[in-house]
Amino acid sequence: MRAEDESANKRRRPTPGGPTAHTVLVARTAQETVVEAEKEKNKISFSIKGRASLQSASAEKTPSTSKPETSPLAAKKVPTPLSPLVQSAAPKSRLYVGNTRVEPAKASPPLTRKETVRKKRIKARPTLSEDFVQSESVYYRKTGNESVIGSGTYGKVYKAIHVYTGRMVALKKLRMEGERDGVTTREIKLLQSLNHINVVPLQEVMVERNDCFMVFEYQAHDLTGLLNHPTFALTDAHKKHLAKQMFEGLEYLHRRGVLHRDIKAANILVSKTGELKFADFGLARFYQKRQKQEYTNRVITIWYRPPELLFGETQYGPAVDIWSAACVLVEIFTRHAIFPGDGGEINQLDKIYNVLGTPSRSEWPGITELQWYELLRPTHRLPNTFAEKYKDSGRISDDAFELLEAMLSYDPANRPMAADVLEHRYFHEGVKAQQVWELANLEGDWHEFESKALRKEKEKQERETRRREREVVEKRKAEEGVAGPSEKRQKTVEVAG
Repeated sequence: MRAEDESANKRRRPTPGGPTAHTVLVARTAQETVVEAEKEKNKISFSIKGRASLQSASAEKTPSTSKPETSPLAAKKVPTPLSPLVQSAAPKSRLYVGNTRVEPAKASPPLTRKETVRKKRIKARPTLSEDFVQSESVYYRKTGNESVIGSGTYGKVYKAIHVYTGRMVALKKLRMEGERDGVTTREIKLLQSLNHINVVPLQEVMVERNDCFMVFEYQAHDLTGLLNHPTFALTDAHKKHLAKQMFEGLEYLHRRGVLHRDIKAANILVSKTGELKFADFGLARFYQKRQKQEYTNRVITIWYRPPELLFGETQYGPAVDIWSAACVLVEIFTRHAIFPGDGGEINQLDKIYNVLGTPSRSEWPGITELQWYELLRPTHRLPNTFAEKYKDSGRISDDAFELLEAMLSYDPANRPMAADVLEHRYFHEGVKAQQVWELANLEGDWHEFESKALRKEKEKQERETRRREREVVEKRKAEEGVAGPSEKRQKTVEVAG
């Protein structure tokens, strides 16, 4: 107890002051500094030893293959600076779970993409037929008129096959001797500027042996050939779809500032899938929408020529194409031309008067100002029989008749534009338009040229049949004429006897 009290008193006793106490504090501080220095020295030496042991272990595993250093500088080695302490690796996971030994997961092999070697098949070298080998052109066509599918003012059109690709094309041979007015050049430039599904595309221009050909996509039919087909007939849905395509293509041409000036059934092509395309732009011209220009009035096939051109008008616009398209539309509905004349202007005007009646000044205010009006003015008035011939007879529906009546107006200013025609209720009411997919199963190609040849052959056979019938009748009459007098004499002898 006494000893404990003395130790407690010592703790409670204040630190003595003076120089003696200061010396004791300095000695304690110096002693603590020495102890800390010894600890730091031991740590450094431990790290150096550990690093040396690691280096020696790695040296044992990987024997050195380098040559011994023999240079004088080898003895003077620069001491390696001390590296920071190397941390020990993380402890491995336990190999036992309870009493069960767990094997460590093996590292999966790296994912590799298996490359497959594709062997190219050696294509068989195409062999050309004998006709293709002997062809002097890259486009093979039959000799003579066997491959001719059309003929016009500016050349013939041939059906041809590309020798190497087998692609079917239409070759339009141009007559270069009449190229003084630049008709061919204008047609090529115009076609190169057009791009529409209802306009036949120009694929290329080819020159062979001083002959120039325009290469077009081949179409199996035209409207004239289809309408003259002996068995195939269009339904109301087919007719509406063809009419819609026709005015969509015409609206595109007029929007681009192009007058076709030769719209007729033979210049409207139809593919085997029922797509309609305008063709034959030999008479087409660019026109100024805001400024009237002078053009020739000797354009458009006369059956489809509007009355203002027949009276000599030279300043005209898209209204002339609208009249021609209306004539084609009537032909689609009835399979017959509405104004089939004999080729003269006077007769053609009479054909128009017989259907639409004689025009009056109130109906066509500018008729008296046309240059050929006094020469071709009608001598007597005829009534309008258009409704009686087509509407009342049921050949054309009421909506279609209303549209045709507007397009066949005598005054060009009263005719609707192609865009207005497409907005008419005929295309939006009644029977829904349907594409003519049935043409894919139609045997043969049907164009105006072929239908004309077929019609001529048929007419020739009919004439031959009539000639044979006349010969039989004449022969019978001749036999009766020879036998007649002998029979009379025989009867006379019998009566006399």
